[in-house]
Amino acid sequence: MNKYLLTIFTLFIAMSGFAESPDSTEIAIKEIEQSLQYQTGTIKLKEGHGTLIVPKGFHFLDQEQSKYVLSDLWGNPEDNTIIGMLFPIHVGVLDDHSWGFTISYDPMGYVKDDDANTINYDDLLASNKKDILAENQERLNSGYGTIELIGWASTPYYDSNKKVLHWAKEIKFDGDSANTLNYNLRVLGREGIYLVNAVASMDELPEVNKNLDQLIASVQFDNGYKYEDYTDGDQIASWTVGGLVAGKILAKTGFFAAILKFWKIIAVGIAGGFSFLWKKIRGRNENDTIEAPTKPIQEENDEDSTKS
Repeated sequence: MNKYLLTIFTLFIAMSGFAESPDSTEIAIKEIEQSLQYQTGTIKLKEGHGTLIVPKGFHFLDQEQSKYVLSDLWGNPEDNTIIGMLFPIHVGVLDDHSWGFTISYDPMGYVKDDDANTINYDDLLASNKKDILAENQERLNSGYGTIELIGWASTPYYDSNKKVLHWAKEIKFDGDSANTLNYNLRVLGREGIYLVNAVASMDELPEVNKNLDQLIASVQFDNGYKYEDYTDGDQIASWTVGGLVAGKILAKTGFFAAILKFWKIIAVGIAGGFSFLWKKIRGRNENDTIEAPTKPIQEENDEDSTKS
């Protein structure tokens, strides 16, 4: 639990006598859900010369609203690299089984895929486990719990025809009873890559797998910026396909965790005695003068360059 949520929880305990009934919590949650402005259809992505064709059964939140969900509602540190999120239409962002995909872009250049068939994924897994253990102290210093890499939830696979790399890790956050799914998709282009990451628990892995094919097809580079549009003289990325999977998991950002059950408890206090916190959550577009406790910076992408 990070310092931001711990502070809110402490305030909630102190003011619990003022909390209203669970009905007030449900009303508060419903208002938040109704405030989100989802999009469907074809969406021009803000970065990377690409287009998102929202898959059937999903809807899209833009950059600002995605940051609101990830940081204000789910308790993650802000990540300005996120350009949007996809959510299943049948699950609200504050439901117990909420999950979604973050989308970001890294202009790292053209990623060579010559080593795709020579990667030893067992060695990569062992290396990643050591990296995470080494970086846990920085997480603790930033006010966050430690992380343990349990293993592959899905072994890395590179589709050389579609130029898409994907893999999944099972992550254990300190103090959590359920493990987190860290599912990564990398769509390769001429000048960089789109990073699509599942923000989910391990329970949602079957749902993620079921929607994987249409998700891969939904993120497309525009003509002239596709992988096959490479020409001599274009920037070459320092990463290869193998390097994308092997990239260090830095402790500043990277693994998102949705603290949904804890949020439900907080919401009771908000609906009751915590009007200033409720205004913070509702009033991103209002001129509120009361600020929530400052959140420390957390993690980073698997590459140097994105639920608990």
